[in-house]
Parts: sequence; C-alpha cells; structure tokens
Amino acid sequence: MRSIRLRILVTCVVLAIIGVGGWQLLPSGDDGEQPIRVGTTDIVSSLDPAGAYDAGSWALFNNIYQSLLTFKPSSTVPTGDAAQRCGFEGSGLVTYSCKLRSGITFSNGDKMTGHDVAFSINRVTHIHDGQGPWSLLSTMKSVEAHGQTVTFHLKTPDATFPSKLATGAGAIVDSKYYPADKLRPGDTAIGSGPYLLKAYKKGVSATLVPNPKYKGSIGKTGSPVDVEYFKTSEQLNTAWQKKKVDVTHRQMPPSVVAKVDASSSDMHVTETASAEIRNMVFNTRKGSPMGTKAVRQAVAAVIDRDKITAGVYDSTVEPLYSVIPQGITAHSTAFFDTYPKPSKAKAKALLKSAGVHTPVHFSLAYSPGGATAQETAEISRQLDATGLFKVKVVSKEWTAFQKGYAAGDYDAYTIGWLPDYPDPDDFVAPLVGADNTFQNGYDNKKIDGLITDTQKYSQRAQASGDFKTIEQTVADDVPLLPLWQKKDYVLSTENVTGSQYLSDGTGIWRLWELGRI
Repeated sequence: MRSIRLRILVTCVVLAIIGVGGWQLLPSGDDGEQPIRVGTTDIVSSLDPAGAYDAGSWALFNNIYQSLLTFKPSSTVPTGDAAQRCGFEGSGLVTYSCKLRSGITFSNGDKMTGHDVAFSINRVTHIHDGQGPWSLLSTMKSVEAHGQTVTFHLKTPDATFPSKLATGAGAIVDSKYYPADKLRPGDTAIGSGPYLLKAYKKGVSATLVPNPKYKGSIGKTGSPVDVEYFKTSEQLNTAWQKKKVDVTHRQMPPSVVAKVDASSSDMHVTETASAEIRNMVFNTRKGSPMGTKAVRQAVAAVIDRDKITAGVYDSTVEPLYSVIPQGITAHSTAFFDTYPKPSKAKAKALLKSAGVHTPVHFSLAYSPGGATAQETAEISRQLDATGLFKVKVVSKEWTAFQKGYAAGDYDAYTIGWLPDYPDPDDFVAPLVGADNTFQNGYDNKKIDGLITDTQKYSQRAQASGDFKTIEQTVADDVPLLPLWQKKDYVLSTENVTGSQYLSDGTGIWRLWELGRI
C-alpha cells in the first residue's frame, strides 16, 4: 500500500458544521457490548479518501467507506461491494461499467447514487492532492453515471483497473458534503461501510460501531471496535503487556514478536506471509550525489541484507532482492543476480570507473517507528565501514519526513510499501513508473512503456516476461534498493475470536471479523 501520505487541511466552517451534524446521526453504540481494543502504530494522515495514500488511513477506510469492489480474504480477484455487478464492455479493456446495489445509504441517511460514485472518483483526480491516490487512476480518461450505472472510459487498456477501484482510491463519499475541489476538513467521515466512525482523535483513537444499514459483500458487521494509535512499538508493547489492548497489529517490536510462544494458552498468535516491503529510495535528481547511477549501484553492491533482517529484525522479515516481492506473480531475484554478495571491491570499481571521488557524502533519512532507527544505523554503519561513503542520518517525524522527500531534501530515505492490490503492477507503476509515489525524480521511458504493455493482459501471468524485464532494469538503474519483505503478525487475547482473519498481508483490515467469546 503504499507509502504513507499526509493531508493538507483546509478550514471550512460550513462543512465542519455539516460534519458535526452527520456525526450526530450515528447510533450511540451503548448496547452493553464491550468494544474490542485494537492497538497499532500506523498513522492516519487523513479521513478524506482524496487526500490519503497510506496504510493507516486505508485500513480505516476499509471499514468506514465502501468502494465499488473489494477483495475477499486471500483472493486476487476483486468482487462486488457497493456494486451489484461490474465488468469490461467488449474485449478492448477500455470501457468498464458497474451497477450499484439498491438501497445503499450513507451514515447521514442519504441514499448512494451513481452520481456519488462518479463524483468520488473524479474528485480524487481533480483535487490531485500531493499526498492523495490520484496516480492509481492515471489510466482513466473519464467517468459518467446514468442512474445507478457508472461507466469508466480508459485512456489505454488496463486489466488492473478493477483492482484499483477496490482500493481506498475508489472509496465512495456523499457528493453533498464533500467538496469537489478541496479536501473535507474535520474529524468526521460520511461513509457507507460496515462501520460508522463514532468518534476520532487524530493520532490517539478511532471509535467504530457497526453500521446497521450496511449493504455489501460482508455477511456480518462485527463488534464495536476501539482503535488505539501508538507513537512507538515500545508503547504498543507496554499496552499489550498491561492488557490495555486486546489485539495488536503493525508493529510490535521485532525482539518481542520473535520470542512469542505460539502455543501459549493466554493468547492467539497469527503469522502469515505478507507482501509488505521496505525500500531504500534514492533521489535521482541532478544536484544529489545519488543522481549519479554509479553511486546508487555502489550502494547496492555493499548492502548486506542478512545483517539487517537478522540483526535488526530478529528474522521477522526476509531479505528482498526484487521490486516485486515473493508470492506475487513475476517475482525474480534481479538484485541478487546483479549484486550476488556484498562487495566493497565492486563498489569501489563502479565509483572509480564513473570518476566519482570518495568518500561520497550523502544524507539518509527515516521516520521513527518500529525498528527504523536501528535499521538506519545498521545501513549507515555498513556504508561508512567501506570508506567509500560518509552518511549523514536524518530523523524526521512522519509529516515532515513526507514533505522532505517530496521536496528532494534527502539524498536517500527508507520507506515501507504495503500493496494496494495483489498484482505485480502495484509494485511497479506506483514505485518506478512516471510520477511515482516516492517522488524521487526517476524517469525511465522504457519502464513506462513496459508498464503500459503489462496492463493489456487480462491473464496476468502472460505479463510476467515484461515484469521481469522491468525488474532487471530497476536492478541496473537502482532508483531504489529493495531491503526486506515482512511477515505479518497479529496477537490477540484468548477471549477474542477472528483475529486470524484480521489481515491476510494485503493491507485490508477486516475489523468486522473480530468478536468475543
């Protein structure tokens, strides 16, 4: 999913008042059922789908908004949620239509219409917020509504378009209460998902109650949930140890997770494969030392992933050698094939051949959270130890970090990516394609052409050859350096059921699966 994005608040008194009015229409939730307390270190950057492209925000969106389509657990093919049915018209993969389910209402009582759907998609691309998900809709030319039928016209064939509609970029909002040209301010949300947002305190908590009027793909809407947001993994672990939370997900300290006893009778432990990855991203713009390809290649030649995954993360993550992770179609080992083992000699030769004077001084930024400080220290140590580099470590709070890398303030930075949808396209187009979400200045027309070619295949395995060419091109150019792929862990107390279904490693948060014994 994606790199975490921020929102830009726009003060609007009228909409704030409307937002409060919408909140007052929510049920009280005081039915005697004790909320399940879920703890996480994820950050919610915005409650407006047009201004958020991050794991924390989209996890919340999964529950309070609906998209036309969604993903069932462990499925790679989207299914209808707000839509009764969807499909491409003809064989050209350029016209896609959906018909809404009847009787869907928003949390304020308004009926959802085809106009609301078209409006919601259009405002994402129109607002074009710097931290929004508009890039996922880059192949869309236009969208129109006729009654309850919504039709999308695409610029080029795109077999992945249905998957993109199933993400937070396709979240449907009430056109009466969300501005068409700017983000909606405030701490309320008007959606039609399985949960209603009863209360929200930014960076602290979100109170969710089941939506009694929900109509969609989910059979039941679950129990009340209180999501608590922690600034650090250590704080989350303390809350878990003191039994102040019932469920933890993203991110307990690696040292704690590595020692958890899965056979313990007082907790449930779920470990699943995940497509979450972490990259070291390079500023390829002129003026940065990383604007020189040989410098990026030299970094790739000396990084020892095993010392990061084992030494920093206690083997709760695995080394990654490709922009496309394991478990996703077309995964390769392009970086291992090009840089098979850490080699100071190879790095030195690359720099010398390019006429680069050493040591190369550059800044490496990160945002605190989890084990990122220890990770960055290890990367810095490895590079400095070669004598070929001199690293200046920069630590920035998340919002400042985002603004900094978007502005090109750092020569390199580390950042995680949680997939928006389970397809290799989601690890290529947003990360190394034109106008990539990492905003590192990388531009490769060969890759852009190949991305367009891969989107023409409705049978996704047929695009594997093109994806592997992209992976090798990325290993040669090194606009980013894949570091590791995460395992997904969910811990829950013994009296909570359904925690094994909360996450399948794809980024969807199924809070409605949680219950109490």
